[in-house]
Amino acid sequence: MGKAKNLKNRVSSYFTAGKNQAYKTRKMVKSAERVEYIIVESEHDSLLLENTLIKKIQPKFNVMFRDDKSYAYICVKKERFPRVFFTRRRKKDGSLYYGPYTSKYKAKIVLDLIKQLFPLRTCKLNLSEQNIESGKFKVCLEYHIDNCMGPCVGEESEERYMEKIDQVKNMLRGRFGPVKKHIKRQMQLEAEKMNFEEAHKWKVRLEAFQDYQSRSTVVNPRIHDLDVYSIADNESHAFVNYIKVVNGVMINTYTLELKKNLNDDKKDLLELAILNLRDRFSDYAPEIVVPFEVDLLFEDTQWTVPQRGDKKKLLDLSKKNVLYFKQQKLQQQQARKNKASRAERILKTMQEDLQMDRLPTHIECFDNSNIQGYHPVASCVVFKNAKPSKKDYRRFHIKTVEGPDDFASMEEVVRRRYTRLKAEDKPLPQLVVIDGGKGQLGSAVKILRSLDLLDKITVIGIAKRLEEIYFPGDPVPLYINKKSETLKVIQHLRNEAHRFAITFHRQMRSKNFTVSELTKIEGVGPKSRQKLLSHFGSVKKVSEAAESEIAEQVGPALAQRIAHYFSGEEE
Repeated sequence: MGKAKNLKNRVSSYFTAGKNQAYKTRKMVKSAERVEYIIVESEHDSLLLENTLIKKIQPKFNVMFRDDKSYAYICVKKERFPRVFFTRRRKKDGSLYYGPYTSKYKAKIVLDLIKQLFPLRTCKLNLSEQNIESGKFKVCLEYHIDNCMGPCVGEESEERYMEKIDQVKNMLRGRFGPVKKHIKRQMQLEAEKMNFEEAHKWKVRLEAFQDYQSRSTVVNPRIHDLDVYSIADNESHAFVNYIKVVNGVMINTYTLELKKNLNDDKKDLLELAILNLRDRFSDYAPEIVVPFEVDLLFEDTQWTVPQRGDKKKLLDLSKKNVLYFKQQKLQQQQARKNKASRAERILKTMQEDLQMDRLPTHIECFDNSNIQGYHPVASCVVFKNAKPSKKDYRRFHIKTVEGPDDFASMEEVVRRRYTRLKAEDKPLPQLVVIDGGKGQLGSAVKILRSLDLLDKITVIGIAKRLEEIYFPGDPVPLYINKKSETLKVIQHLRNEAHRFAITFHRQMRSKNFTVSELTKIEGVGPKSRQKLLSHFGSVKKVSEAAESEIAEQVGPALAQRIAHYFSGEEE
């Protein structure tokens, strides 16, 4: 998708460049099926149309705007005694929307200052003349803490309220002069009336306003309404910075990121970005500062490429912002690459240390947990690219083994795990780690051999005492350097598997105790059990409770039976 004064020349250029043509352009030409065109009145119309179609169709080989956020606005509601509040939705209801702000945090700073300077209502009441005169409403807490002047009960006139709204609008438009004058005038009026307490409040508001104003970037008071754009790019992306200046104050700045899918030049990218940002911010400044000449033509708009003076300083500031943004993006990309290369290095080290044919990108580790054979459970934790993949963790109830038999438990768990993976045709791990020595490893090997998987999966055991690594059929363990990344990953696997199994085992013990101890007592049914647990909170507290307390919940006969059971006495 593109624009051109001469469509024939533009299309022909894609077929005549030969081997010097960019790979992505060759790919686009190869994928093309037909050429469609739309005739418009002017170049400006063609730019607007291209921008609209790109956002609507999102063609594969065009610049793509990374814009999936809902931006923050400050709304001045169209109603009697207007409210001023934060919103992310713009409705066509006649209300005024200021922004967008690039974050809720920035909008909240402005709202907090407005609340401090001009106490306004926050309620959604219908403050019609009839409702106020009839005394339908009462003042709320906001009135009592001086955050609202009580228009709902007639304490504040609409005229006085709208004066404040006018100043709020001035603030949000970046017109600080009228706001400052208004605050000073109110302070003087209160002082003349000898209302020194009120005058002091206006003085505090003036100081807060001046503090806020000083944190804005003051450029030159003679610069009334100006937009500044600058651009930086690399091989794959372009970054366009936008600065809004009103009455000598920089009131907004934003950097747009574009992904280049063709070898677009800076001029085209900047033009497209300006159209996008003007539309996004509903900003139609009478003067636009750019780093070089562009072909855009807007009605009643002056284009400036400054060489010196305040506007050049503004352009330099914008360039500084966009270059910093570009640098940050590059650093983030480099950090991601370093992270990926670190994982690859660790996996290659593991492959060499464990003499594996493939990189162990997918590792699974098993562990058992029981106390003298009671509540036997097992865990399987999964690491992908040397990091835990917790969504793939699995836990098992041991179903076929009676008593404390770790070898048989390991056989059951490994059989169930890999029988299921084979049946569901899911990816198998390159490495399986068994938490235990030669005995548990032998159990796992037996099952993997019976499933015809032993040649496809490397399996090792790790003994806890000396951190020895055992291989199937090799009586001599491998001792890996304690500082080795391979051993650290295996230890992490073992610790995760142990933690996961122990946590599950504790849950089962607690659940089993809760259910079984009360059900063992003759006469304690579901309703009685529910009453006791609801009142006492746990079986332990039931066992420690006095017989009289239990009787209040389930009656004296059953209470006596429960007390005898927990005391170990026979009835």
